[in-house]
Amino acid sequence: MSRPSMPQGPFAYRGGTMVAEGVPLAAIAEAVGTPAYVYSAGRIRQNYRAYADALAGLPVDICYAMKANANQAVLRLLAEEGAGADVVSGGELHRALRAGIPASRIVFSGVGKTVQELRDALAAGIHQINVESLPELESISQVASAMGVEAPVALRVNPDVDAETHGKISTGRKEDKFGIDFGHAREAYAKAASLPGVRPLGIAVHIGSQLLKLAPYRAAYARLAELITEIRADGLAVERLDLGGGLGVPYKGEAAPDRQTYAGIVRETVAHLGCAMTIEPGRSLVADAGVLLARVVFVKEGLHRRFLIVDAAMNDLIRPSLYEAWHTILPVEEPPADTPLSPMDVVGPVCETGDTFARQRELPPVPAGGLVAFMTAGAYGSVMASTYNSRPLVPEVLVDGDRWAVVRRRPGLEEMLALESVPAWMRADAG
Repeated sequence: MSRPSMPQGPFAYRGGTMVAEGVPLAAIAEAVGTPAYVYSAGRIRQNYRAYADALAGLPVDICYAMKANANQAVLRLLAEEGAGADVVSGGELHRALRAGIPASRIVFSGVGKTVQELRDALAAGIHQINVESLPELESISQVASAMGVEAPVALRVNPDVDAETHGKISTGRKEDKFGIDFGHAREAYAKAASLPGVRPLGIAVHIGSQLLKLAPYRAAYARLAELITEIRADGLAVERLDLGGGLGVPYKGEAAPDRQTYAGIVRETVAHLGCAMTIEPGRSLVADAGVLLARVVFVKEGLHRRFLIVDAAMNDLIRPSLYEAWHTILPVEEPPADTPLSPMDVVGPVCETGDTFARQRELPPVPAGGLVAFMTAGAYGSVMASTYNSRPLVPEVLVDGDRWAVVRRRPGLEEMLALESVPAWMRADAG
């Protein structure tokens, strides 16, 4: 019977209870209630600096893929470290600018940018728009020409490389919706150079998320090097290379990709091209810097299974339901080393069978009222949350050493209802 691994890094047991850096999680739960997300500022800084150190000496900008966690405090923290942003919507663009990330360090990706989003991006003066289709290229030309500006673009190509990750987060295979087919990329770049209002500057790629193996990067980057050489042979300039992101994190004790080894692949495959480069890590900057705190509501003893029913639900953390994703679950109060484990289904209160975090997970006893922590929950947690079952979005807390602050409060039910209205003809006072 295997035991859950003891927490490492910013979340660890100290004096019999789990702390976030220097703050007991139980104290945060008492103050803000549960469920609640808790982030470690120190670990986010550490993760960013690990990339910066590995890539030292290369002309590489680090633009945080903020879809992983778009909280303003997290963005401001990374901006202070020197990060730019990779955005995928007009809302994310607005958030990045509000957090103090300069427009000149923002890259706009995504397959379905609207005319208004393109206008906003060009008006802000962002660093680059990553173009994912020929219709988008035409749209950018029309918008930029009407505005009297020149759009800096990179063509995102689909290199047809299997990232060997979950099918729902793989983006670089020929059947995926992202990017321009590799076989059309050379022709598309020439077309971009011929369009008014468009300035093609480079090539971009992103093959997927949560990659635990580095070989797919080597294959994709080698294909990019060949493509850039061919485009230059056509007499066109290629000044920039966007290498995407996607480095995975160990949710279940896997070996994490080594950043120094990744940087070595960059040096071997594309550094000789002389391009200014961008990488866009997201998950690997914030995932292990966050936990989701929850409280046990009931322990239900069935004839065939034991259920640990917690107050967090699939609307708060959808990854297990959406991706069959694993999150280590640990009691906040440290159990004795010889505590026996038993299989439990960890479930939430939402009226869906899919509201299940773990099945037959070997766990120590946790009583009703006890706290548990869902580990490695700083990425694709709160940012993917919803208000399903009229459950309010949960608060987010940032810890920095021995100080902490609520960086997103829990909205009240009346505040949620204030967004809705009843048509005049349905009101009780309608004549």
